[in-house]
Amino acid sequence: MNLKDLNTLTGSLPASDTMPVLFLGHGSPMNAIEENEFTRQWRRLGETLPRPSAILCVSAHWETRGTFVTAMEQPRTIHDFYGFPRELFDVQYPAPGSATLAGETQRTLHPAVVELDRRWGLDHGCWSVVRRIYPNADVPIVQLSLDRTLSPEQHIDLAAHLASLREKGILIIGSGNMVHNLRVLDWAHPDGVYDWAKEAAVKLKALVGDRALKSLADYPALGNAVRLSVPTPEHFLPMLYALALQKKGEGLTFFNDRTVYGSLSMASFILSS
Repeated sequence: MNLKDLNTLTGSLPASDTMPVLFLGHGSPMNAIEENEFTRQWRRLGETLPRPSAILCVSAHWETRGTFVTAMEQPRTIHDFYGFPRELFDVQYPAPGSATLAGETQRTLHPAVVELDRRWGLDHGCWSVVRRIYPNADVPIVQLSLDRTLSPEQHIDLAAHLASLREKGILIIGSGNMVHNLRVLDWAHPDGVYDWAKEAAVKLKALVGDRALKSLADYPALGNAVRLSVPTPEHFLPMLYALALQKKGEGLTFFNDRTVYGSLSMASFILSS
């Protein structure tokens, strides 16, 4: 999907209380400061999406035992990476938090136990993309953690309860990567893609388009290409959170649909009426 297509899609969203849902392939932390095709798409989203009252972000980079939601007034910017330029570590994203949204998230997910967290903040899976969409850091943000003790099916069930937040002006973002195998990244060929990563991306995109949540939840059964592409679940699960929120009759459009460094898919999608 190109910039023109994305602009047409988001620019045509009807005036409605129902917010779209985003799944964003966030890729390298360097996307927080580099200008490239992916960051331009994120900026275009900020120019065309309905203005949210707040953001709820499910990031691959906050795994916990139990489920938590950030509830501090001013979440800190977490630089949860190493080996990158000083310029990246200097970035701060001072968006406010929202105790109101944190409490509403607790109530929405009841009877699941969701604890309030006042220590985490915004990790790079969140701020590296949101700062491109809302560079003024003027939209309140909370993060919902990924409980590592839950199965993919249980994550999907939990995510489905968040649907009512869309009717309250909340933009829900899942931030991860559909194909994410850092152990075999080909740094010498940024535009290259392994055959198995390409095969997995095609298969997974087809299942996403069909909203085949049951098959996606059992992703290891999808074959060796998918197992190589999803060696651990944390970057895959935010995609399931987003997809679980698709309403009947609602459209899904892919963008940033490219795999880089051999085994890192930037494929993203928007759900909207």
